[in-house]
Amino acid sequence: MEKVRWGVIGAGGIADRRTIPGMLGSRISELVAVMSWPKEDADRAARKYNVKVYYTVEDILADPEIDAVYIATPVYLHKEQAVAAAKAGKHFLLEKPIARTASEAEEVVRAAREAGVKATEGYMMKFHPLHRRAKELIEEGKLGKPVLGRAQLTTWYPDIPGAWRQDPEKGGGGALIDMATHCYDLLRWLMGSRIVQVYAIANTQTFGYPVDDSSTTLLLFEDGAHGVVDSFFNIPDPAVRNRLEVYGDRGSIMAEGTIGQSGAGNMIACLMKEVGGYDAQQERRPEDFPAEEIKAGPANMYALEVDYLSECILKDREPEVNALEDGLEIMKVVDAAYESSRTGRAVSI
Repeated sequence: MEKVRWGVIGAGGIADRRTIPGMLGSRISELVAVMSWPKEDADRAARKYNVKVYYTVEDILADPEIDAVYIATPVYLHKEQAVAAAKAGKHFLLEKPIARTASEAEEVVRAAREAGVKATEGYMMKFHPLHRRAKELIEEGKLGKPVLGRAQLTTWYPDIPGAWRQDPEKGGGGALIDMATHCYDLLRWLMGSRIVQVYAIANTQTFGYPVDDSSTTLLLFEDGAHGVVDSFFNIPDPAVRNRLEVYGDRGSIMAEGTIGQSGAGNMIACLMKEVGGYDAQQERRPEDFPAEEIKAGPANMYALEVDYLSECILKDREPEVNALEDGLEIMKVVDAAYESSRTGRAVSI
């Protein structure tokens, strides 16, 4: 079977923990080279995966045996490296967020379109089997009209000397841009509607770094639905369930642990075939809730996001999931959220 030959720019962090291992089990994606720095890190990755090694972006992009690159570097490097990949004729998967600002994201989108390369962004949670099943139920109308979505992604991220995510010039912000973006993207996809207005609070309550360790965002979708996203760097990991909730006028879908890197978690749905009149007693007994567990087979989200782009490349098909234009829309939400936090006002997009 024909395979897409991949190179990785930035072979540490999430690439080494999740994405490269996902590539290794693929039928249509093959890792052929890594590029990282310092040199010792690049050599270590090349030995670990038994592939070619490069020490500069220019050199790995010049390799004619590479069809596509996965860019997993700090956010402040995304624009420069993605534009370079496009100009070199390489398809690319770009880690999230696409850039630090919407204006930077626009340059990435424009470069990819002018070069005619296939490109996607690394919001892998849309490939979680339970999230896909939830999307199917919503599209089938089982939930009725979605009216409220809530997503939570939180981690414990204390002061770490030299951590680029804690430097506003390198990361573009803190918990909001790093983690809330996952939730914005997931809710927009599940709700099936654009985010058109935000009200956000992003501040630093606990740590000493100059980016937000706390963020809460209220969302208004184009169809009138509401959304709530909470992402924090200052809540201990065992204390958080990373919940996902979608409510419609015919029921709800609720999950715990599906938002995150592991691909685990559980999900239940409360779907009403009929909705009666107003209940003045407001008695809500557990036995009255027709909840059912939603099940889906196991899958590696990172392998699926790589293979999705590989399939698009092999079939010469434009990506519909995680397209760069979607990433640009999310960055417009980010810009508006930070503006809202600074001004104390709701901001339209």
